[in-house]
Amino acid sequence: MKEASLYQRLDGDKVQCNLCAHRCVILPGKSGICRVRENIGGTLYTKVYGRVIAQHIDPVEKKPLYHFYPGSKAYSIATPGCNFRCRFCQNWEISQISNEGILETGEKVTPEQIVSSAKYLGCKSIAYTYTEPTIFFEYSFDVAVMAHKEGIKNIYVSNGYMTDEMLEMIGPHLDAANIDLKAFRDETYRRIIGGRLQPVLDNLKKIKQMGIWLEVTSLIIPGINDDQQEIRDMANFVAEELGKDVPWHISRFFPGWKMQEVPATPLKTLQMAKDVGFEAGLRYVYVGNVALEHETTRCSTCGQVLIDRMNFGILKNEIYNGCCPNCGTEISGVGLG
Repeated sequence: MKEASLYQRLDGDKVQCNLCAHRCVILPGKSGICRVRENIGGTLYTKVYGRVIAQHIDPVEKKPLYHFYPGSKAYSIATPGCNFRCRFCQNWEISQISNEGILETGEKVTPEQIVSSAKYLGCKSIAYTYTEPTIFFEYSFDVAVMAHKEGIKNIYVSNGYMTDEMLEMIGPHLDAANIDLKAFRDETYRRIIGGRLQPVLDNLKKIKQMGIWLEVTSLIIPGINDDQQEIRDMANFVAEELGKDVPWHISRFFPGWKMQEVPATPLKTLQMAKDVGFEAGLRYVYVGNVALEHETTRCSTCGQVLIDRMNFGILKNEIYNGCCPNCGTEISGVGLG
């Protein structure tokens, strides 16, 4: 195990973890909510440093990031654990620590090995994804620093529940983030997810202010967050607080883990959400997790199709020097063409 970052020692050998908004106070011999950070004799340790439970080469579009080096490859890694308890989690086998044995699975991989592999395989970026990168912060930080030295970009795919301290520390080494805005009601965050809404909203604004490329994803779940007014509130927040150029990904829910009884999101609900996003003034709204759906980036001025995607692949990219070749409108993003 490796000593954790960003914690403080308290009386009686207790410690307070300051990585995520839970700010767990942890007694000796106990772990935090994420179950991967343990207090041993008044020192906080991470139990997942270098314990890679998933590593794949993904198209960056799968993160999803549609306006960040389209068509490039992201070397994607994860360790076990999460600081949320989403009942609809789609990666619950590796994110939810049901027993200590999960912490022993995976492969021990050094930061140097991750960066070397990403470089050898021609990946433009390293994505910290699948589980929650906040809870394997020490590992992601060390990898990210080395990655930048080799000219490789860094991406967080996160639930957005980090602290200011953590964001300030990772910020100089983070190039892009896709943050889940899972609902727009605090009660839903408390009851279904195991957190609170406001820290996520605050961090979305902070990430944007820090100059990190930001895209937002909302999984629309029947009976949970599919009310039109709630969707409108989400869209208005993105447009007004983050900016109309921030891409918003609307994702389709499929039954899973502790929500097997909930049906898949109807396509008409996804279309409604997409319409609401455009009505709010957002320039880039995408529907994901739908088979055979073409997800196009259009010029917000003239409507020309600039990037055509299908199944995370790029069918065409006609952006030239970051602009629409037809009317010259600048297209928001990084490395678009």
